[in-house]
Amino acid sequence: MNAVSYHLDPMRGLDGVIARPQAVPVPGPDQVVIRVRAASLNRRDLMLMDGTYPLPANPGVVPLSDGVGEVIALGDNVTRASLGDRVTASYFVRWIDGPQRLAHVVEQYGANHDGMLATYAVLEQDSVVHVPAHLSDAEAATLTCAGVVAWAALTTPEPVRPEQRVLVVGTGPVALFAIQHARAFGADVIAVTSTPAKAERLRAMGVDEVIVSVEYPDWDQRVRSLTDGDGVDRIVDAVGMPTLPKSVRSGAYNAELTLIGASPGPAPIDGDGNPFGGAYLSIRRIAVGSRTQFEAMNEALAEHGIRPVLDRIFPLERAVEAYRYYRDANPFGKVVVGMP
Repeated sequence: MNAVSYHLDPMRGLDGVIARPQAVPVPGPDQVVIRVRAASLNRRDLMLMDGTYPLPANPGVVPLSDGVGEVIALGDNVTRASLGDRVTASYFVRWIDGPQRLAHVVEQYGANHDGMLATYAVLEQDSVVHVPAHLSDAEAATLTCAGVVAWAALTTPEPVRPEQRVLVVGTGPVALFAIQHARAFGADVIAVTSTPAKAERLRAMGVDEVIVSVEYPDWDQRVRSLTDGDGVDRIVDAVGMPTLPKSVRSGAYNAELTLIGASPGPAPIDGDGNPFGGAYLSIRRIAVGSRTQFEAMNEALAEHGIRPVLDRIFPLERAVEAYRYYRDANPFGKVVVGMP
């Protein structure tokens, strides 16, 4: 099959995801070229199309931050990869370790650096990450965004401990990764979902307690009941601002609540405008993670044999259909585009 790259024309919706022929790129001195084997979608990729993501997409950029491929060419200065290696890239092009700064946030694959929805991708060597050997290409293509942000939520400012209770709100990819990470740390996990069908799948993943929000509209009270009135120690809210008040009310004294990413929608803040209500806990909002955190997560995935949850794999020529399915079908797990 001839090489293809997709390009994004922002604000045109799915009509703005356009395929073009692609030549094999030539790497710069500090770059790596990979033959992409699979890529996957995240909510941010839909937000980039409709202009709701904080960082606008460059017109014509190759979309998708998540993907995996085989190294086929190296720049003269590259030391972090070898020909034939199976690698991916960190979400932020230049955030290696340490505190996240604004300068890190403004360079992202699939937004203002060409991403993974192509036959070939060019990566800066500082962002190269080797993927766990036990994962298939489709599984390895899902780690960069959802996997790492869930890892950062549960390992910073310090890792979850086995005796702690973790609440995960939502059933998107971030939430599913958070469940897998929390279980690997030995924590007790409570999950909130909106549908009984997803509740059964969460139980099959080993979640200790599942709350279906249509059955318990005041699910924060159910969390309190399940924890003998104490609340949970860590909360990963992967839904966003609309669920923030109930997540706050689910927290134990001195709990830590992580609100994930660029979550759209207004928060129904309690009557006095105070997001904490009467709770004593920490609230933070994070954006994915560093390359070092990505590498630490991969070590844990390999140690525990964790495999990402996949929903469906589309071929490259049906990439626009993959976007549509991800947007409309309410999938359980990652939507992947496989390459020929």
